Amino acid sequence: MQKLLPTSTAGSLPKPSWLAEPEKLWSPWKLEIAQLAEGKRDALCLALQEQQQAGIDIVSDGEQTRQHFVTTFVEHLTGVDFDKRETVRIRDRYDASVPTVVGAVSRPKPVFVEDARFLRQKTSKPIKWALPGPMTMIDTLFDNHYKSREKLAWEFAKILNQEARELEAAGVDIIQFDEPAFNVFFDEVNDWGIATLEKAIEGLRCETAVHICYGYGIKANTDWKKTLGSEWRQYEETFPKLQTSSIDLISLECHNARVPIELLQLVRGKKVMVGAIDVATNDIETPEEVANTLREALQFVDADKLYPCTNCGMAPLSRSVAKGKLNALSAGAEIVRGELSR
Repeated sequence: MQKLLPTSTAGSLPKPSWLAEPEKLWSPWKLEIAQLAEGKRDALCLALQEQQQAGIDIVSDGEQTRQHFVTTFVEHLTGVDFDKRETVRIRDRYDASVPTVVGAVSRPKPVFVEDARFLRQKTSKPIKWALPGPMTMIDTLFDNHYKSREKLAWEFAKILNQEARELEAAGVDIIQFDEPAFNVFFDEVNDWGIATLEKAIEGLRCETAVHICYGYGIKANTDWKKTLGSEWRQYEETFPKLQTSSIDLISLECHNARVPIELLQLVRGKKVMVGAIDVATNDIETPEEVANTLREALQFVDADKLYPCTNCGMAPLSRSVAKGKLNALSAGAEIVRGELSR
């Protein structure tokens, strides 16, 4: 029987200081070639150990082998030139220098499958693996070949499906697609964004998730949040269509967000990863604060479908803060489990 309120993270955890500069997003690697490969594996083992010590139920690799949640995947594809860079507006929020799509995109070989197999050998717990979603991938590149966001998204969806099927075969229990772009481009999400996501999960028997948040705790995101007013209703635009999609789990930002909790009603029947940990602050939540977020969510999500989680990845935080937050997540979920079992 599955544990009630199984905890997990949205994905990334801080990297150890010997692998990359701490508390910095997209920090360059400190090691090279064979040492880097070994260092990434060591960091993955460390991230797993820290999750297990904190009592996290569904574990991940902590994204230790990735420098960036989108570009590390794209680096392994053909048709993208990393030397030819253009400045684009990312999710209508900030400018970034990104690689250019110069030809047909394809995946010559698996990207994360060996890492997933390695993680599978190290734990008997359920494992979750995060991949970038098609819409968020196209928003992180300059397209000089397809000249159509939709066409490129469909190509990426096919490639992601190939990777996802091999991750499933390697023993991954939940494959999560990160789609922060779903909180920005509502017309595209409903016109073809969810359809491309369905393509990415086609034929999978393992559970599938989509993670939609308001971003890492970096200045560009926190500044954007200040412009969103007293209520953040972005989920209202996409949840109705996601509710009728084939995706099993919907992962969202909740704690310290101005998301009206009743919007969770729009995905009634789906499993929901409720973000009960704020990743935009170094303040460590108390178990009671976590429990309060979960209690609020339980008004609109059945207990057997509620998965306590973090709002987003914790890569930019210090390891001590991230550990504290993992412990709080576990302890808060335990409080509510106790209440439910009574």
